[in-house]
Amino acid sequence: MLLLPALAILVAALGYPLYRQAVMSFQEYGLAQQFGQPPEWVGLDNYVTLVTDSYLWTVVLRSILFCFANAAITMVIGVALAVLMTMISRGPRLMLQIGLLLAWAMPHLASLTVWQWLFDSQYGVINWLLVNLGLDGFAGHSWLIDQLSFFVVATVIVVWMSVPFVAFAVYAGLTQVPDELYEAAEIDGASAWARFRTVTVPLVKPVLLIVALLQIIWDLKVFTQIFVLQDAGGITAQTNLIGTYIYRLGLGEGEFGLAAAASWFVLLLTVVLSLYYVRVLVREEDL
Repeated sequence: MLLLPALAILVAALGYPLYRQAVMSFQEYGLAQQFGQPPEWVGLDNYVTLVTDSYLWTVVLRSILFCFANAAITMVIGVALAVLMTMISRGPRLMLQIGLLLAWAMPHLASLTVWQWLFDSQYGVINWLLVNLGLDGFAGHSWLIDQLSFFVVATVIVVWMSVPFVAFAVYAGLTQVPDELYEAAEIDGASAWARFRTVTVPLVKPVLLIVALLQIIWDLKVFTQIFVLQDAGGITAQTNLIGTYIYRLGLGEGEFGLAAAASWFVLLLTVVLSLYYVRVLVREEDL
């Protein structure tokens, strides 16, 4: 009974859009249908077109690799900063938390504008710094033209935006670990790494699993950062992730039926990638 209000809100907000998307995925729905022409029912043709398109699988593989790489880097840096916050004094900790909060709260488009200037080929600080360090090959280097360097820039931006959430969430979990357990482990001769591995990690494991699951879901659906960087000079075909692929398939090419089918494909992919973490979370709850 307590869950019914929340479920009612979810159904009201998401039910009809999901229903329309499901119906549209079985229709030939293009620009003509936007102007009133009745859509044609094509059954599974949209799904067959997608799964037989080699470019889709290239985008899916690219998206999965990008997702896991970013999630792993974010988790490592976020956990490290969370542990650091438990070790430093109040003043430095407050400064670190303010810095993380500002990075987290900054609007995506505003921060992306700053990052574009930092990586600008002619006036960017990054190229200037690398040249002054003796790497003359970065003079006038365009980071967004090359596929690998494009995703290096995208990874830096996505991780920078994601680390604060991980750091704050894990820090909140670390504050709940009793100091007596650390003291007992230290008396038994455990090193700092051994205390972290045998005391900290098991006690904050539920927090780590939930944060990792959310991070995987968010990184799989990255859109704004990739879209803006593509418009700034990236080659679309070589840098599309699943979010930008669906956007350009629908609004760019007017293939709304295919885009709807691709959206359901992404939902299935998200469930598959998240299934392991959900099973572990359920097992932790049972214990």
